[in-house]
Amino acid sequence: MFGKIIGALVGREIDRRDGRGGTKGAILGMVATGGLRRLGPLGMILGGGYVAKKAYDRRRASRSQRGY
Repeated sequence: MFGKIIGALVGREIDRRDGRGGTKGAILGMVATGGLRRLGPLGMILGGGYVAKKAYDRRRASRSQRGY
C-alpha cells in the first residue's frame, strides 16, 4: 500500500519536472514502484526521501518569492 502511494508521488514529481502532463509520469511512477519494491525498505526510504526533498524545495522556493 505504501509502495503504491510513494510510486504515485514519484510519478507526479517526474511529471511536474517534465511540465507537459500526460501518461509519462504515471508510467514512470509504476516502474519506480516496481524498483522500490525490489529494494525493500531501503527503496521506500529512498522514494520517500526523493518526494520529501522535492516538496521541501518547492516550499522554500515559494517562501523566497513571497519575501519571508
